[in-house]
Amino acid sequence: MAKYDKISPETQQEAMKIARANQKPGQTKEQTQLIAQGIQKGIDEYKKQMKARAREASRQKKLQAKAKTLPQGEQEEESEVEVIEISRQHPLPWALLVLSWLAFAGAWFWLR
Repeated sequence: MAKYDKISPETQQEAMKIARANQKPGQTKEQTQLIAQGIQKGIDEYKKQMKARAREASRQKKLQAKAKTLPQGEQEEESEVEVIEISRQHPLPWALLVLSWLAFAGAWFWLR
């Protein structure tokens, strides 16, 4: 909980503004407050992700600047160490999707 005690007043105001804008009829003040807290946490997580991306971009920029200053032989060694990750989707989910739609279509025609 200590993480979220440091939320800025601007973030709190913005979260409450969003929560009130999306308030449903009959919703209690406590429910609106809980929604606002969830929004605050979401905003806080988003800010953390943006900071992490900025740090990573800065680190990559520094590495690229460093690579430009290295002699040609050292640059080649670095490029050999890079790992390329290739991901493939498994066909099973797609096959199950097609099969289920065929089953729904068959049931619909059968029940007509």
